[in-house]
Parts: sequence; structure tokens; C-alpha cells
Amino acid sequence: MTVITRFAPSPTGFLHIGGARTALFNYLFAKHHGGKYLLRIEDTDKERSTASAVEAIFNGLNWLGLEGDMQATLQSEQIERHKQVAELLANSGAAYYCYLTQDEITLLREKNKQDGTPFRSPWRDPNYEGSKTIEPVLRLRMPDKGETTISDLVQGEVSVANKQLDDLVLMRSDKTPTYMLAVVVDDHDMGITHILRGDDHLNNAFRQTKIYQALSWEIPIFGHIPLIHGPDGAKLSKRHGALGVDAYKKLGFQSEAMLNYLAKLGWSHGDDDFFSRQQAISWFDGKSIGKAPAKFDMQKLLSINGLWLKQQDLKNLQEQILLFHTSYSDKQISKDFSSRLEKLKPHLTERASIITDITDHIDYLIYDGTPEINEESKALINPESCEILKLFTQILDKLPSDPDSFQTFLDKWLEEKNIKMRALGLPLRVLLTGRKSAPAIFDLIQALGIEETRNRINQICI
Repeated sequence: MTVITRFAPSPTGFLHIGGARTALFNYLFAKHHGGKYLLRIEDTDKERSTASAVEAIFNGLNWLGLEGDMQATLQSEQIERHKQVAELLANSGAAYYCYLTQDEITLLREKNKQDGTPFRSPWRDPNYEGSKTIEPVLRLRMPDKGETTISDLVQGEVSVANKQLDDLVLMRSDKTPTYMLAVVVDDHDMGITHILRGDDHLNNAFRQTKIYQALSWEIPIFGHIPLIHGPDGAKLSKRHGALGVDAYKKLGFQSEAMLNYLAKLGWSHGDDDFFSRQQAISWFDGKSIGKAPAKFDMQKLLSINGLWLKQQDLKNLQEQILLFHTSYSDKQISKDFSSRLEKLKPHLTERASIITDITDHIDYLIYDGTPEINEESKALINPESCEILKLFTQILDKLPSDPDSFQTFLDKWLEEKNIKMRALGLPLRVLLTGRKSAPAIFDLIQALGIEETRNRINQICI
């Protein structure tokens, strides 16, 4: 059997963290078993479904590399097929037309609540002679005895008594299918073998199983994953700062880091925290998904993102920097930017959690000339410091190119001139980078080069 999974979001908003994780788990499970991972947009709710939401979902999935192995299907394009199956159920007696008015339904539900019984319309009796004054709905005829059991990949074997299951609506009075019917038909027609989704769908699984059985269709294997919670243990929501996946992209997170972290939300492989997509695929057999809700931890995500940032090769890092930075300036990018970045990459990524930690303070590498000096550092550039810096330019061509020799040479020169290291180092960093906090002097000069270092000093200290 070829394993086929799916991710089927409703396009009512952006791709949130929980949805992205569901997509990822289905992707990993399918790839682990050499199968297919498919996408379906469940857009039958025309009042809430929007084109912008569809676009946002695809943008998020594309960024994460979870596009699907085939072109995504639209549930709304399958309505005629849903109607066809509904008719089959009605003709077989597995479903029946119910002509109850809304007032009658309300009264019956109140009685059901008092009696502790499921909803059973009198119209399920073929001999019932009620008044047919409205357009009917089509209801599934649930059995009154026995139980329905699901062998869940995550939850284990779970059962519910059939007497607890309502005669659910399959087709509305306007002849449109309900979610319950549409999802079963679509999953069957797409050949879905395994369904991994949030455990808020567990109750739906029992009802959908009865539809499968009524049609004599093979039932997919379900896996219901506990939802993601915030740090306080409550369901993850906007009040926890939860954002759409696309927002994390705009904030400067790495897509592979996000995948890495999402995989850890409810699944584990020993003590492994940092792993690649291919490693996750090789490990994800569906047996290590936890039964307890995972907690979203922004600090952990930032930590993992920082590790991935350090792994970026020079070309990718440069592209990301320019992507996040070029909007700030229309100045010409230096021809030496790449070589400068290569030399300072370890320093720049050492403490960075996201790409903007780098791009917010990197003008001095991207552009030639003295960068704009921040307010807290301007006072360090004064006539006294400029005299020291002009003296320093006289020995630039004599500076050794290895760090130990450089430091020895500089220390000797400072001693001869009776200059404190601080008196040289702080204003030099400011002139070269625009701020006091910067890489070591040796690293800066190696990255910028002798001529650029001299030019930046001379531009200010004339």
C-alpha cells in the first residue's frame, strides 16, 4: 500500500502554527514511507473563505517547502460529486430526508438533552407521516446499538457508543454538502490512507467512520495530535503572540529552523533538538507523537533559529541580508561586501537569533565610506580622538596580517605613543562601524581592508 496523506486547511485566515505543524507531520509521515503528501483547500464555506486566505496559506506552505506532491484540489469543485454520493446514501437507506422545522429541531434537542439521548428525527422511520412544508436536509441513519472503535496512531484504541452519535446532517436544505460528507468523499476520491490532524477532530472521526461504513469504503488510518498550547497551558492563541507562518518569515526566521522547531512540537527523536529535514523524514514513523499538548516556546524557537543561521553558507546569508536590508537604503552596495561578510561571518552570527539581528547593524559592511554614527557614540569622535586616529593611519600599512603579531605590534606602538588602548579602540570602532559595539579591531581591519579603513578615518578626521 502506498501511503497517501493530506493537509486540508479551510481558507478563512493565515496559515497558523498549528496548521503548519499538521502539514509538516503529514509531509514527514508520507515521505518516511515513500508515499505522497497532498493538499486540499476546503473552501465550501463561501461566506468565510477568501482568496487572500488561500494565497496566505500557499505562501506559508511554499516558504516551508510543504507545497504538496500534486496540484492542490479545491473542495468547492467537487460539490456535484458530493451530491452524487449523498444520493447513493439516500437510495440505500443509509440516510434519510428530514423535514423538521427549526422550531421542531429545537424542541427535540431539548428533550434529547433532558433524556440524555442522541438526536433521532422521526423522519428516519420510513412510515412516518409528517408534514413536508420545507426543503429537507439529508441525515445519516446512525445505529442505536453497539459502538464505533478507532485504532488511532496517536491516541490508541478509542471507542464511543453509537447511541451517543446524532443523526448528522450530510446535505443542507439548500443542497450543499456539510463538512462531514465532503471530507469523507474527498479523502476517498484522493486515495488518502492516513489522516494526521488535531485532536479537536477526534469526535468527527467516529461520525466520519460511520459514513465510510455506510458506503462500504475503506476507512483511512487516523492519527489525532494534541493541540499546541501557550506557555500558560491554554490553547495557543493571539494573546500568546501567536502569528501566522508568513509573519515569522517577515520577522527574519529561517524556514528550516521553523520546520525543525515545529517537528519538535509534539514529536521527538531521543534527545535530538537540532536536525535537518532529511533526518526528520528518516525518523518520523508516526510512533513517537506525544499524547500531551506541546507548549510553544518562543525562546526555544529563537535558539534553534540561531543555530540554523550559523549553518547558512555565505551565498544564502548574503542574499538574506540584502533582502532584509536593501529597503533601508538606496546607496550602492560595495563590490567588497561579499568578501567582508565572509571574514566577519562568525562574529555576526555568533549571538544572532534571527537575520534582523545582523541586518540592523551591518551598514558598515554593505556600503563603502564612514557609516552613520549613532547618537550614543558621536561624543567619542572629537579633536583629541581624531589626533590619535590620524596617527594610527600612519602605521596602517605596517600592521601584521595575523592576529597575534598584530596585537603585539599594536601594543608596542601604543606604549611608544603613550596612548591607552581604549583611547584608540573605541573611536576607531565608531568610525568604522557607526557604533561602539563591534568586532575586534583586527577583524574589522581585515574585513574592510587597509584603504577603506584609512578612507573612513580621513572622511571624518580631516
